[in-house]
Amino acid sequence: MAKKSKAQIAKELRAEAVGTFTMLITSAFGLVAAFAWNDVVKRSIERYFAPGEGLKSSLIYAIIVTLLAVIISFQLGKLSARYKIESEENDKD
Repeated sequence: MAKKSKAQIAKELRAEAVGTFTMLITSAFGLVAAFAWNDVVKRSIERYFAPGEGLKSSLIYAIIVTLLAVIISFQLGKLSARYKIESEENDKD
């Protein structure tokens, strides 16, 4: 096993730092988007149910958000699997 030079180690650390920052910033934007959609769904439910119906509207909200999360996760999983299969097929060629 060859020893790494200081320049190689520094380059690897920079690459790791950039990758980590990219992941953190992407996650932060995802969280902001989630809060925005959360507000949209809550306001939509409030439009159709009286504000005094706290438990009923909260239950409907929870069901809608859960269904959306399941459907979107399932669709993204299918999309990811399709691209993975296409990538593996291209690697074979």
